[in-house]
Amino acid sequence: MKTSPVVVSSLVVILVMGLASINPLQWGSYLLHQAGTLMALAAMGLAYRYWHIRASSFVLAAVFLLIHIVGARYLYSYVPYDDWIQALFGIRLHDIFDWPRNMYDRLVHFSYGLLLFGFMSDGFNTTFKYSRRCQLLFLVLLFNLASSALYELFEWGLALFMSPEASEAYNGQQGDIWDAHKDVALALLGGLVAAGLSLLQTAKTDKQIN
Repeated sequence: MKTSPVVVSSLVVILVMGLASINPLQWGSYLLHQAGTLMALAAMGLAYRYWHIRASSFVLAAVFLLIHIVGARYLYSYVPYDDWIQALFGIRLHDIFDWPRNMYDRLVHFSYGLLLFGFMSDGFNTTFKYSRRCQLLFLVLLFNLASSALYELFEWGLALFMSPEASEAYNGQQGDIWDAHKDVALALLGGLVAAGLSLLQTAKTDKQIN
């Protein structure tokens, strides 16, 4: 019997979450992040069941959760990706690009726009039945932008009830006063890349049909 890619990707997310829970850097912030992961995975399952999300879109969304889980384990600000890259390829990105901070959180926000685009697109298309592809893509980009901004507002509101140390650990701002703006912009950029790829795929499919 063939195993569904949705089931496999869900099990991988749960397995990686279990492995990431072995001695994380800070339990409080880690659990707060992973509570969001569990809610997102549950919401994805419901959406797949009732909104007819494609299996490929679900798998890409699961990949995003995996990227997020790694960030949660290391509080985002301390993901040792440069050490991993140096061990594999003998280079350090921070030396090449002269980065002043840990950039893993930037990858996560870009991945949000890129990897969740298909999931959002399937959901909106099922709900509203858009006949024009451009209208659907535009709506998804608006949702991408709005949800990214709402998350940054959530982080700000949460920080009001946390100590400065706990707030910094959870938000991973790393002293950048424009952190929220850059995060929203990168999520939108990821969405724009995904929208462009979607339009190219649609044009290719139409050409083959004609």
